Amino acid sequence: MTEQYVWDLQEIDDGQVGAVGGKGANLGRLSRIAGVRVPAGFCVTTDAFRRIMGEASIDDRLDELSRLDPDDREAIRRLSAEIRRTVEDIAVPGDLAAEITRALVRNGEQAAYAVRSSATAEDLPTASFAGQQDTYLNVVGTTAVLRHVSRCWASLFTERAVTYRRRNGIDHRTVHMAVVVQQMVFPRASGILFTADPVTGNRKVATVDAGFGLGEALVSGLVNPDVFKVRDGEVVARTIAAKQRAVHAVPGGGTREVALDARRREQPALTDAQAVRLVRLGRRIEAHFGGPQDIEWCLVDEDFQIVQSRPVTTLFPVPETDDRENHVYVSVGHQQMMTDPMKPLGLSMWQLTAMVPMHEAGGRLFVDVTRRLAAPASRAGLLDVVGRGDPLIRDALETVLDQDGFVPSLPDEGPVAPPAGGASAPVETDPAVVTELIERSRASVAALEGDIRTKSGPELFDFLLEAFEEHKRVLGDPLSLQVIMAGMEATWWLNDRLHEWLGEKNAADTLTLSAPGNVTSEMGLALLDVADVIRPYPEVVAFLEGVGDDGFLDELVKLPGGTEARDAIEGYLDRYGMRCVGEIDITRPRWRERPATLVPAILDNVRNFEPGAAERRFEHGRRQARKKEQDVLSRLRALPDGEKKADEAKRMIDRVRTFIGYREYPKYGIVSRYFVYKQALLKEAERLVRTRVLAEQEDAFYLTFQELHDAVRSNRVDDRLVRQRKDAFRSYRALTPPRVLTSDGECVNGAYRRDDVPAGALLGLPVSAGTVEGRARVVLDIAEADLEAGDILVTTYTDPSWSPLFVGVAGLVTEVGGLMTHGAVIAREYGLPAVVGVERAARSIRDGQRIRVHGTDGYVEILS
Repeated sequence: MTEQYVWDLQEIDDGQVGAVGGKGANLGRLSRIAGVRVPAGFCVTTDAFRRIMGEASIDDRLDELSRLDPDDREAIRRLSAEIRRTVEDIAVPGDLAAEITRALVRNGEQAAYAVRSSATAEDLPTASFAGQQDTYLNVVGTTAVLRHVSRCWASLFTERAVTYRRRNGIDHRTVHMAVVVQQMVFPRASGILFTADPVTGNRKVATVDAGFGLGEALVSGLVNPDVFKVRDGEVVARTIAAKQRAVHAVPGGGTREVALDARRREQPALTDAQAVRLVRLGRRIEAHFGGPQDIEWCLVDEDFQIVQSRPVTTLFPVPETDDRENHVYVSVGHQQMMTDPMKPLGLSMWQLTAMVPMHEAGGRLFVDVTRRLAAPASRAGLLDVVGRGDPLIRDALETVLDQDGFVPSLPDEGPVAPPAGGASAPVETDPAVVTELIERSRASVAALEGDIRTKSGPELFDFLLEAFEEHKRVLGDPLSLQVIMAGMEATWWLNDRLHEWLGEKNAADTLTLSAPGNVTSEMGLALLDVADVIRPYPEVVAFLEGVGDDGFLDELVKLPGGTEARDAIEGYLDRYGMRCVGEIDITRPRWRERPATLVPAILDNVRNFEPGAAERRFEHGRRQARKKEQDVLSRLRALPDGEKKADEAKRMIDRVRTFIGYREYPKYGIVSRYFVYKQALLKEAERLVRTRVLAEQEDAFYLTFQELHDAVRSNRVDDRLVRQRKDAFRSYRALTPPRVLTSDGECVNGAYRRDDVPAGALLGLPVSAGTVEGRARVVLDIAEADLEAGDILVTTYTDPSWSPLFVGVAGLVTEVGGLMTHGAVIAREYGLPAVVGVERAARSIRDGQRIRVHGTDGYVEILS
């Protein structure tokens, strides 16, 4: 079959990205939308590019490029420049040049053209690659067009394009370059239309950026654009910039910057009516493509011409619903301390075992709180609860409530009991209650482990659906919930009353130090005990410093002290091996599956602590809490009506120390059950691999629970679905989930309404009192932690699996968190000053900087 090197835009159909690239395919679709004007032109297909690459003989350099570290910018710059020169120096073959020339004749050989790159991994729903390859404007004459086609081919290997592909996991060899050649238009104004607000994500608000002349002035940042925001056919906001310069075409080819005369600089590039008309056109394009679009436009003779449309890939997705009502969603990840995306199996398993309905968007889960916001009493209760945990979520919800009419107004559905006060908590201060609950949970997990052993195939999935009901029954045990609330309400009571009576801020932080029965804080101390076993054996320590894979436990026994070391680690894994970072996602590898994850923390403990540190640390915290209790009660008794105040405070101190540790146990029970579920499901996935239904075991993670059930029953899996899910998951990793999301797509993260902190300080939520100064260690992967005594841990979020690191640091700063989330609870138990909910903390603070954490007042200062 003879290759066709040139296609007119009108010839291009849907699904031809492989031949014409993303931009070419989108322009072909645009050219067939009624009422949308697209400059005429043609596309030089990827067949031409492959032919040129065959002549370039650069396979060895592509191999070298693929091996380079994406952060080694100098090496990428050098090698990519060499490849570009090689491609540009190849003469366009005669038959190919003739075909391009004939297309130019059809379109007007002496006309000016825009010559634009169109890669096959460009303008895609999950990766726009915007600006990664090159565009050339006002190219005049056949010779110049041919030269710039070669430059577009070479631009597949710009430094920025190469780096972008590496970071998105795209093989250089799988991407090919087409080139779009279109008649040049010379606009009075041009710019960008986003059919969804790129800042807030609101799908009902379109944003128009406009400037005079060619759009290059805006794209290159030469001028600030006029900005129009349009909603429901009306301009709702506008900003008219002082536009000093513009880019115009030069007769004979090329472009140049020109200074605008003083009278035009502050004139709007568009009228309101034109902006509304442009958005109306954009909505038609959006409907055709099926999603929000980033559209490049030109205004020529009072008519709009569209020169590009690509999907907006940076918007956070919106949960799908069956109605057109307004909805308000709260992030589950911000409450569970895991804001990473989850794979489909993990999402569906959490949904099946959750106590309330949850909605998926962008690989994350959200709870619809619209009805609770709509009624006055339930609204007040919701805002109070979320405000105590995370003030940013409360502020975000209040921001949505301030939007007139978005949240419907409903009457209360019935009497709403006020939140129970600490003094009337429904359980007695009796440690036996906690013991009973823990035994119930252990018995339930043991029964699950026993019953699941005989289940396989479709029978396993039927059994699991029943097990999920038991899972929810244990999680919703009324006594368990009462105990959790009693501990939290006692904490709130102490903080509120002792601040009112004594001026003490966050007094409960000290009063809860070394509270008994906290399985998460015990987990961190237990790893200190593991280090005590290993420390006397230098050969074991040296061996662990070189561990590179998870098979190291079997090798340990060959060393002096190795058997003792292995037994200590195995004992730890028997108790805590079901845990891992992001443990609410069942697909995440557990410590039992990846024990090497724990080695850096063990070595830090060996290096930074003396023997017996766990017991000393716990006892030190207990003494501090006791001393604080005596101090508080003594000062209270000196007040008017002091005996009564002291008696009330003593009851609350006893209650919080009895119950607050249990706050961590239900999560431990959940992940214990999850590990049992996972082991059973992996056996089914392994069988599907053996029968070649799945290519690899982890492909099962990209199926929902029901889809995996169907695969086991039918022995069939849609390979394309798995590939699509992998691509989607990769794209979700680049998205930052909002605390609050609306059905309009608006992402609302809230703000701290404070002015009581030093200039330049990073604001957050105070969750563990005290002030500490030290070296910031920004850690995004627990397996790569390298901590020394006195370091301050800075990270995005901390779920219970991070607790082993807490014993070795002096303070904590996280981007996500609340007063009663796991990281905050453990920070208080260990006496670490901590500030959570610090927006962009892991990006604003550089690793190694000296910082001061104000855990009492809730802010962080960067000192150097």
